Amino acid sequence: MNIVKKAWALDRRTFLRGLGTAMALPLLEAMSPATMAAAAALGATKAPRRMAYVYVPNGANMADWTPSKLGADYDLPLILEPLKNVQKDVMVLSNLAHRKAFANGDGGGDHARASATFLTGMQARKTAGSDIRIGVSVDQVAAQRIGNKTRLPSLELSCDPVQQVGNCDSGYSCAYSFNISWRNESSPLPAEVNPKLVFDRLFTDGRPGETTQQRARREQRNRSVLDFVMDDAKSLQSKLGVTDRRKLDEYMTSVRELEQRIERGGKFGAAEVVGKAPEGIPGVNRDHIRLMYDLLAMAFQTDSTRIATFIVAHDGSNNPYPFIGVNEGHHDLSHHQDKKEKKDKIAQINRYHMEQFAYFIEKMRSIKEGEGTLLDNSMIVYGSGIEDGNSHSHANLPILLAGSGGGTLQPGRHVRCEKETPMTNLYLSMLDRMDVKVDRHGDSTGRLSVLS
Repeated sequence: MNIVKKAWALDRRTFLRGLGTAMALPLLEAMSPATMAAAAALGATKAPRRMAYVYVPNGANMADWTPSKLGADYDLPLILEPLKNVQKDVMVLSNLAHRKAFANGDGGGDHARASATFLTGMQARKTAGSDIRIGVSVDQVAAQRIGNKTRLPSLELSCDPVQQVGNCDSGYSCAYSFNISWRNESSPLPAEVNPKLVFDRLFTDGRPGETTQQRARREQRNRSVLDFVMDDAKSLQSKLGVTDRRKLDEYMTSVRELEQRIERGGKFGAAEVVGKAPEGIPGVNRDHIRLMYDLLAMAFQTDSTRIATFIVAHDGSNNPYPFIGVNEGHHDLSHHQDKKEKKDKIAQINRYHMEQFAYFIEKMRSIKEGEGTLLDNSMIVYGSGIEDGNSHSHANLPILLAGSGGGTLQPGRHVRCEKETPMTNLYLSMLDRMDVKVDRHGDSTGRLSVLS
């Protein structure tokens, strides 16, 4: 580790290193050219901006999603109730649409189009073969411009095992259904579903062959990644001020707690899934989702990446949710035929997913960064590429935007855009705030002026 004597000059890219391990650090006061308080007094900020996109499947029961009031005094319907503690940090955006997810002459396949179009704003070529084609996703537009500023250009997560080949929806390739991140028009970026592998990706140094070997040695001896960096950590501690020493202690404690949860989850998962979950993947759905959210928060906290996507479940997913009293498949229920019992169960699933998202937003808000929080410096989109699973509409999508984007957003509101405003207009506005300037993205028609 290359640390100069004056702690205030500590480089932002400093790592704690050990055998096969490279542990990035959270933002410390010692990483700024002066104290963070002095920087804030000058109107400066050293915290980078981040953006993430969280995808949930099969639309929402919009009657239980949409607030009746506009503006800052908006109400929280059943599905949004879990956001009560973070309501001021979340913007509800109504009337955003993905016109390229409609059939437009291509017939069935709305679930595949919903996920394929979600971040690209482009019409997917209808094929179940290898000749797939869609546009570059917004996360990768950003990653191609600023991904070199972090250890990982982007991070792709999922709680669904990825399928890349075969026919998954009315003649559309499974690649469309199971991916939302696209490097180019024919190359999806498969998401990682195993929390254990994501953890190792964040905390190993990436030298070929060493990650697997180091992990095997560590697990065989029941050792933590912290054991390998302890000497480096002690050396750093001696050079830090009181506040930074406390922050480093808290960070290392959170790393260990996350590591232990991953270990427990992989060994003692409850029977919530059909069959046995692969090694390292919790059998409890809630645990799996929250581990992924925690890993995403840690990736942002350590500036390992500034761009991420997370597929909670793929569109068209027919998973049951017996642990919340819903034994029927999600996709089957989404074809509710306007039956109240089915719509109520859809709302239950929607609310369950929202509870996990609220957990993530509260986590992001709890992590101090400079004079604000990690959430203050982030933009998190949450939603689905389908409005209602029964109608397969894409005209008024269930969309949230959390965070303040480094003070450039005005959250805590319900905003109703003009009917069928392209979702890609939101993405252009987010790219602007990431200092990525592009004229168009997908079917965009301009910037979304209602954000600030």
